[in-house]
Amino acid sequence: MLRERVVQRTLSALFWLFLAVTSIVLFPIAVVLWAVTSLLDRRGILLHRFTCFWASLYTWFNPVWRVRVEGREKIRRGRAYVMIANHQSLLDILVLFRLFAHFKWVSKIENFRVPFIGWNMSLNRYIKLRRGSRESVARMLDACARTLDEGSSIMMFPEGTRSADGRLQAFKPGAFSLAQRAHAPLLPIILTGTADALPKRGFVLRGRHTIRVRVLDEIPWQSFAEKPVDELTKEIRERFAAELSEGPR
Repeated sequence: MLRERVVQRTLSALFWLFLAVTSIVLFPIAVVLWAVTSLLDRRGILLHRFTCFWASLYTWFNPVWRVRVEGREKIRRGRAYVMIANHQSLLDILVLFRLFAHFKWVSKIENFRVPFIGWNMSLNRYIKLRRGSRESVARMLDACARTLDEGSSIMMFPEGTRSADGRLQAFKPGAFSLAQRAHAPLLPIILTGTADALPKRGFVLRGRHTIRVRVLDEIPWQSFAEKPVDELTKEIRERFAAELSEGPR
């Protein structure tokens, strides 16, 4: 048991060191790419694609994770979605980049202050949210609506924060209110395995795990346009719970 813990801590230290070093190396490339393409590529498609590559390095080169992406073909080219995923772990962010689909993240403002990675988020014009601030929520929703109108999808975690035990938490209504307001389809994405690989508390990676990213069928705006947002929020959460084989809490 002691030997296993030592191995896990050693591999974890190497993983975070690899993340730090590659971030220092790749961020200047992101800056150059941003400077060269920002005038012609207003939506930042090329920079986001580079960011997908950057994030994917950490799952491609990790020998203890096997990431399976299913249903990527359901993401229609040229369609702006409100993408919604359950949130189990820090790894969720990395594995969702494996979709190599164009979207803008909604993320808490503290993440934008992380050296190199957070600065790259700003270059990508991902959308900031200050938790607990109604004004920030209103600004976030306005920014999301503009982004959807420009043709870029939005990626959100309706739970708002990572689950402490891996089980699905209550959904907040923001993503669903946004989809109704912007006349945008919802695209549910189910994540499994990330909580086992890296739980919420701590930074020590856990053994060998298979991580699955499953893109479900899109939900057309017309099917929920007239539903009360609370009802829609509850209905979509129940769909996630069924896909995760979770009963009522």
